[in-house]
Amino acid sequence: MTAYGPGMPRLRSVAVFCASSSGSNAAIEAATVALGRELAERRIRLVYGGGNSGLMGRVATTVMANGGEVLGVIPEHISTEVAHAEITELRVVGSMHERKAEMYAAADAVVALPGGFGTLEELAEALTWTQLGLHSMPVGLLDVDGYWSHLVEWMDRAVSDGLLKPKNRIACIDDADPTVLLDRLEATELHYEPKWDDR
Repeated sequence: MTAYGPGMPRLRSVAVFCASSSGSNAAIEAATVALGRELAERRIRLVYGGGNSGLMGRVATTVMANGGEVLGVIPEHISTEVAHAEITELRVVGSMHERKAEMYAAADAVVALPGGFGTLEELAEALTWTQLGLHSMPVGLLDVDGYWSHLVEWMDRAVSDGLLKPKNRIACIDDADPTVLLDRLEATELHYEPKWDDR
């Protein structure tokens, strides 16, 4: 994670996980563009999966077009096919696992846009690492058109059934508005407490 200093904003880099396809919901694409513009306007570096297709490519291109900074991290086995050639920095790593670890290390928070299996897996790992104290980043869900609403209901159900502790549930923040979501992530500071403590 990046280091903070006096007078510096809490969020200087945000890791964004999202689909490598564009999908068919215009509201999701619009929110992706809005997030990219907001990151650039706030001078928050985008850290993402390095691809040029789908929502991944859209958010990166939008940040670059608005004068922002983009770090892409992509596994070697797909780098020649889908790597984005017009971003600030592209890092090629050996595996999907290395990609996520590199992205976490370069970011102050995580945002998940609507996506498929890959996005869900990345989201779950980011939350699990926060829960285990492997990093202390808040995780945001850009809940466009209620896309993540069932997952949010599931998390709340897990809390009510005693399977997820409230102190870990608060690491995940959801909002439909990219501006509000970034504001809330900016205001969130997490302090690790052992998962195994039932008190």
